[in-house]
Amino acid sequence: MKLVVFGLTISSSWGNGHATLLRALFRQLIARGYYIIFFEHDVPYYAAHRDLHELPGGKLVFYSSWEEAISTARHELSDADAAMVTSYCPDGIAASELIGASSALRVFYDMDTPVTLSKLRAGEPLTYIDSRGLGEFDLVLSFTGGGALTALQEELGARKVAPLYGSVDLDLYHPVAAQEQYRAAFSYLGTYAADRQPALERLFIEPARRLPEQRFAIGGAQYPAEFPWAPNIFFQRHLAPAEHAAFFCSSRLTLNVTRDTMRSMGWCPSGRLFEASACGVPMVSDTWDGLDEFFTPGDEILTAQTTDDALNALQLSNAELSRIAAAARERTLTEHTAQRRSEQLEEFFVTARQSEAVAA
Repeated sequence: MKLVVFGLTISSSWGNGHATLLRALFRQLIARGYYIIFFEHDVPYYAAHRDLHELPGGKLVFYSSWEEAISTARHELSDADAAMVTSYCPDGIAASELIGASSALRVFYDMDTPVTLSKLRAGEPLTYIDSRGLGEFDLVLSFTGGGALTALQEELGARKVAPLYGSVDLDLYHPVAAQEQYRAAFSYLGTYAADRQPALERLFIEPARRLPEQRFAIGGAQYPAEFPWAPNIFFQRHLAPAEHAAFFCSSRLTLNVTRDTMRSMGWCPSGRLFEASACGVPMVSDTWDGLDEFFTPGDEILTAQTTDDALNALQLSNAELSRIAAAARERTLTEHTAQRRSEQLEEFFVTARQSEAVAA
């Protein structure tokens, strides 16, 4: 099966969550017999931090302008079985028009649904959806479930919707030996975001201040100079995905903090949850509707809303934390791998094809 994708980037994991997730998903699809062509607008920001230069078993097409890409894109679509546009694709609207003129199954994958809906409601323009909405797509997938699926139908005209959540690449995320430079009692891995900062203050920075004898570690990009560091918070500038497992496995506990737009909508599991759990590291997360559909609070994950909640988690015994981590890892290996998501995506494709055949 040939799948053509127009997206943000898979060549650079710097400051975005799309690349790692799509790489793992594509690798699993390729193993299932798919041939994938990914079109990426070549921009200096990602080019300067590129950590993938080709798509093994598929093709990675860089283009400097949409006009330059049209001829190649039209050629690749001529015999494609399915074509997909993802959110934040800088040429998503034009790519959608090109897909609409092809015979391929037309798919939109919103990996940022709460942000999409928030901007739509605020009247802000999007580079990947125009006034026509999503009604011309045969299938609309969403990184976020729950009420987001209804909103995509009611507010953007999507005809068939399904959740395709994040997942974990088991080739990268698994238990490894701890490394001294990443050692910490509590860690947090994530790109800086202003709307995560209040929760990060409560659940990470204030606990660090109250436990000055313990070491805390943050890894990520785009942190400002005025970030409220404490003497016992150690910072690791952007970590390549190959270093994530060591970062997770070098800490006793790791924290997940959800962006406001995602938390308010719920059913929004960050890929970090699946990655950390696959590494066998116990997790603390802020709370949001639908969390218990992915991990059982108290048994597979610890939840925290206040500083005291985070401190209580840090005071648990090693035996209790190991029990929770083992249960979460088992859940992830069963339900949240890239292989499982590739199987679900293939099922969605088959169902959408059948629906289109019946409609015809």
